[in-house]
Amino acid sequence: MPLKVGLVGCGAIGTEIAGAIDSGMMDADLVSVFDHNPQTAIDLIASLQHRPKKSDLDELVELSDVVVEAASQRAVPAVARAALSKGRRLMIMSVGALADPVFFTEIKELAKSHSSQVYIPSGAISGLDALKSARSGRIERVTLTTTKNPNSLRGAPFILENGIDLDALTGPREIFSGSAIDAVRAFPANVNVAATLYLAAGEKEVLVRVVADPDIRVNRHEIEVEGDFGRLYTRVDNVPSPRNPKTSHLAALSAISTLRSISEPVKIGT
Repeated sequence: MPLKVGLVGCGAIGTEIAGAIDSGMMDADLVSVFDHNPQTAIDLIASLQHRPKKSDLDELVELSDVVVEAASQRAVPAVARAALSKGRRLMIMSVGALADPVFFTEIKELAKSHSSQVYIPSGAISGLDALKSARSGRIERVTLTTTKNPNSLRGAPFILENGIDLDALTGPREIFSGSAIDAVRAFPANVNVAATLYLAAGEKEVLVRVVADPDIRVNRHEIEVEGDFGRLYTRVDNVPSPRNPKTSHLAALSAISTLRSISEPVKIGT
């Protein structure tokens, strides 16, 4: 029986997920969509061959086997509580919301008490399988360096609060260095990958560097991990989403892959 999917958030990533389900890429049906902007939901529905129902959050949860959050960090608490309290499986794209240890503990307890599961796609980075394996031993250091074109950083709280003139940059410049939790607060629309890395490392501290480079045309994420297993280094040069340059196309593809893995009988990877 096809997996019944409810989609919260009909923006760039939500549209990619909906299109993948609609095209038959997985054994799933998109049964319901919800967006805080009703017209955005209406437009998405109109673009699909198999048209889901436009619902409010409560109805969406009732109709779904899996609820997909692709809205925003602000939306995650309401979506997570609504889905998990009804025993629905939940996939979270705005993973930065889980960088709050108190909220993350609540989510884990909700999922456990209602016999549910929370899925967090790898997003725009690579190497999470190896990092999760290394976590069984001793991890000594985790570093993430994210390099983006200044245009994709515009409007971020850290940029506004510090009065950084992105137009004045003539070359690469490190504009932030700090913890994953601080990075998520400083760049909520740009570095969800920092939160994903933090969680994959077992909530171990991650040093995050954000570099603005006016000459770069990709979203670059470099990860370094050292531990008793050895050393891991990965680098991904992501093509920005054509619908939203603040996120990477690979983030949407990872969400699609995660949904496919839920519906498939064989799981590959850690």
